[in-house]
Order: sequence, then C-alpha cells, then structure tokens
Amino acid sequence: QVQLVESGGGLVQAGDSLRLSCAASGRTFSSYAMGWFRQAPGKKREIVAGISWSGGCTYYTDSVKGRFTISRDNAKNTVYLQMNSLKPEDTAVYYCAAAFIRSLSRVVTMMDEYDYWGQGTQVTVSS
Repeated sequence: QVQLVESGGGLVQAGDSLRLSCAASGRTFSSYAMGWFRQAPGKKREIVAGISWSGGCTYYTDSVKGRFTISRDNAKNTVYLQMNSLKPEDTAVYYCAAAFIRSLSRVVTMMDEYDYWGQGTQVTVSS
C-alpha cells in the first residue's frame, strides 16, 4: 500500500507560480512511476505530467509544456510539480498518483494504470 498526500495548492493570479508536492508513505517510493493529473469542474480527469521510476524520463501534456516541471526526490519520497506562468484554464483539482511498474525509464500516461491516488489539492488561477 502507498499513501499519497498532496499539498501546495491555492488561489493565485494569472502569471504566478505554485509548487505542488506529493508525499508518499508505505511501499518503497522509488518502485513507482508517478504522475500528476487534474480535473476541472465538468471535465474529465486528465494527465498533466508523468515521471519515471528513475526520474530520468518525463511526459507533459501539450498545454503545460514549457510552463510546468515534474520532478521527484526518492530520498524524500516526494514528487513535485512546479507550475509557472499559470493561466485561468489551469484551475482544477490536482491529484498525484503512483503506478507500480518494473521499469526504470517508463512514464505512465494512462489513468487506469495508476494504482494509488492522493486526495487532491485545489489550484485556482484568477484572471
């Protein structure tokens, strides 16, 4: 079992930055690929970014490329999402998720491949 707790959300203005953190506990954190998803009101949950077990491979959805950065610190059992140049359309509940896979370099992008989810943290960007 893995428990995930997100933090760092809040209300910011367009152009501001936020850094989300996801602290993991339980099973060995470094055995998991990690991802950040978001869900806006009335919309489906979508992947924002993913990172491999090793941290060496990453994925970003097109709308956040160049603005968001995913990273992980396996020694601290934590994954981060640095969000810069925030836009009102980034407003959503952000979730981190963990996928137990046996690959150092694979990034998991499909929601149904993730095994564990956090409770979410609200990010609101005002115009």
